[in-house]
Amino acid sequence: MTLASSIPQAALPSPTTAVWQLGPLPVRAYALCIIVGIVVACVVTERRLRRRGVAPGAVLDIAVWAVPAGIVGARLYHVITSPEKYFGAGGEPLKAFAVWEGGLGIWGAVAGGALGAWFAARQLGIPFAVLADAAAPGLPLAQAVGRLGNWFNNELYGGRTSLPWGLEVHDMDPRNPGHAKVVDGEPVLLTGLYHPTFLYEALWNVGVAVLVLLLDRRVRLGRGRAFALYVMGYTAGRFWIELMRVDEANHILGLRLNVWTAALVFAAALVYFLRVRGPREYLVPIGGATAAPATTGGGDVSQLDLSQRESGAKQAAPEGYRVVDEERFRAYQETGALPEESAADDGEPGADDAPAGAEPPADEQAGAAGTRAGDRES
Repeated sequence: MTLASSIPQAALPSPTTAVWQLGPLPVRAYALCIIVGIVVACVVTERRLRRRGVAPGAVLDIAVWAVPAGIVGARLYHVITSPEKYFGAGGEPLKAFAVWEGGLGIWGAVAGGALGAWFAARQLGIPFAVLADAAAPGLPLAQAVGRLGNWFNNELYGGRTSLPWGLEVHDMDPRNPGHAKVVDGEPVLLTGLYHPTFLYEALWNVGVAVLVLLLDRRVRLGRGRAFALYVMGYTAGRFWIELMRVDEANHILGLRLNVWTAALVFAAALVYFLRVRGPREYLVPIGGATAAPATTGGGDVSQLDLSQRESGAKQAAPEGYRVVDEERFRAYQETGALPEESAADDGEPGADDAPAGAEPPADEQAGAAGTRAGDRES
């Protein structure tokens, strides 16, 4: 270990403090980064949901369920994959609940958050595939912001390097959590420079978000395929970044557990992306708000601003939504007249316009079956 002033070469610095006291309340940089990331994901998802026909504010109702479920899932994954820290000889079981001390797994966060979002979407009558596709670019942006918390914590770095962007890493004081050790008034650094793998992952995630946005705009992905693309992009990057990390982790057949997780999740997402087909879904309301939102910026549906109403008055949220294709959604936007339900059904998932989250009349059971099957498939 060396003092901070003893490394003259170019390097990326690290903060010496990751927690500040606001009176009796500790303010943790990692928690702030997570919160900002959640806000970013909500803003992006809200805008994309509106452009698919969902009423304004729906993302807040979804976040109420998705965020806590994501935190619980993240902690469960960490505890399950690192049980020796909490159970068995020398373990402290109660520490499994100490989320503020760190230990959140992104795999559990996405799984738990998806479960909470599915439940909320079901209550709102929004097909989960529509929600997942809307959230696809916002999630990697949120993860990119969250990774900055690892920089404050001086953690999740890679092996030694002599590259110009090598990272200075402080020796953090276990007796004073969130602060670097200090000797003679100077913070103590670990010897040498290290790969900033958290930064690699943050930049990779921004690239994944851009990829999803561009490909979704060009190909008009639907049926959850934009979300599958995000999963493939993220896991592809996590695979090689995980191989660079040197922090403590459990191994299987010589590889870090998260390397195997990334490979398996990538394979599952790839299979889904290749097998599932269908056009992008749009939604029109059932009950509540029925007036067509105003458009902005020409006739491109992707530029619609569903928060603007011709009347300018705030309208009640709809009771649910019906899935329609882009042509009928465009007509709804232009005329304000709800499209009639389709009587024909070709049997393909998502081909029918049955209400999402609502039980169709007996004479429309066959037509609605396609939509319900498509929801389960997502």
